[in-house]
Amino acid sequence: MNITIIGTGYVGLVTGACLADLGNHVFCLDVDQAKIDLLNNGGVPIYEPGLKDVIERNVEAGRLTFSTDIAASVAHGSIQFIAVGTPPDEDGSADLQYVLAAARNIGRHMTDFKVVVDKSTVPVGTADKVTATINAELARRAVPSVIASEARQSIPESIPAPASPAFSVVSNPEFLKEGAAVEDFTRPDRIVLGVASDAQGQQALATMRQLYAPFNRNHERTRVMDVKSAEFTKYAANAMLATRISFMNELANLADQVGADIELVRQGIGSDPRIGYSFLYAGTGYGGSCFPKDVQALARTAREHGQTLRVLEAVEAVNHDQKQVLVNKVFAKYGRNLSGKTFALWGLAFKPNTDDMRDAPSREVIGALLRAGASIVAHDPVAEEEARRVLALDLADVPDLLANLQFADKPMEAVQGADALIIVTEWKAYRSPNWAALKAAMIAPVIFDGRNLYEPQAMQESGMHYVAIGRGNYA
Repeated sequence: MNITIIGTGYVGLVTGACLADLGNHVFCLDVDQAKIDLLNNGGVPIYEPGLKDVIERNVEAGRLTFSTDIAASVAHGSIQFIAVGTPPDEDGSADLQYVLAAARNIGRHMTDFKVVVDKSTVPVGTADKVTATINAELARRAVPSVIASEARQSIPESIPAPASPAFSVVSNPEFLKEGAAVEDFTRPDRIVLGVASDAQGQQALATMRQLYAPFNRNHERTRVMDVKSAEFTKYAANAMLATRISFMNELANLADQVGADIELVRQGIGSDPRIGYSFLYAGTGYGGSCFPKDVQALARTAREHGQTLRVLEAVEAVNHDQKQVLVNKVFAKYGRNLSGKTFALWGLAFKPNTDDMRDAPSREVIGALLRAGASIVAHDPVAEEEARRVLALDLADVPDLLANLQFADKPMEAVQGADALIIVTEWKAYRSPNWAALKAAMIAPVIFDGRNLYEPQAMQESGMHYVAIGRGNYA
């Protein structure tokens, strides 16, 4: 099949590359010429395990192309995936300007039936807006100019005006985890399709079933529903996962006060099949491109309809405060004036196996400690370049503080001469350090573990002062 992907960000690249890997011919469009040049020269603008290999072999096979040519992109694909960004507005609502711009381009250039797929995470009702936008462009094309109208007066009325091409908008939300996106796409646990009930909607459904048939050979993974329910499903899924995280973080903070171990609690409640173990890890709060903006957008949608989602508002408030918990533990030990103190920091990205720094807890930690006078030496396996960019923006009001932030090529280089080690991201490379070498490199054997990577009893026996989340402080 011929497929067009509008947007070469995280979702667009993964979707396009993986669909090309199934034998489809995929045209990836982006308005950013620099990004397209990078892709055409063999680069990849994001870090995602396995993605570069998938892109390379499909470009080589001629099934995957990258371009800024809008007209060519619309002409290419019978299926038009809209996979552009939907960043949050100041009021928390999703900004749909890029989605609707893509819709306008489709309406402006389409000449035959198109299945228009909302792949971006969008609020309930967006498909209606996309439909209206495309229809407006088709109507504009059908209205002649004044000159053309005068010329048409000589045309017999028996000759009908050309009909506008038809289309149908489908909601097909993505459920990709950063760091495992290729695996998630190729082995999905569900494929949600929201389609219209009219004839065009059923034609679109048949096309989408054909596209996703390779994923359903073992068992049926497709969930078909109305469009608004599909749009709602994406937000509901992310809101539920965010809720579990904030719930465990609140319990972890209480566990510190009452002397319980949140890891043992997690095992105790996770063994209940009604609860399960996923997304029950306490830490420094959630970040990334999905949970923060999706929770805000869903809460905003509720307010627009006269309802308050009190649980979700609490989830967001807990997450905001949780990003300061690790900082407060540092202040509790050293005071709020950290001048002369140097901290090693392991992990910058919001989670392992990605370089995504959007809403990463490390940004809150680094900003707070630098403003308190500390020096920081940070390490991350892949996110250093992106971290430099976003931290410069975060500290734009005090740019001189950036001189107190350095980056190390290896984890052990970061801890040389450090007063304490702070762990923010649970990369595998941090799970089993050489404890003797670590203690020898540091001024004092102190660890603030924002991801509960280590066993407190083992840390105590090794002579480390260990401060975790909800597991007590062990000296």
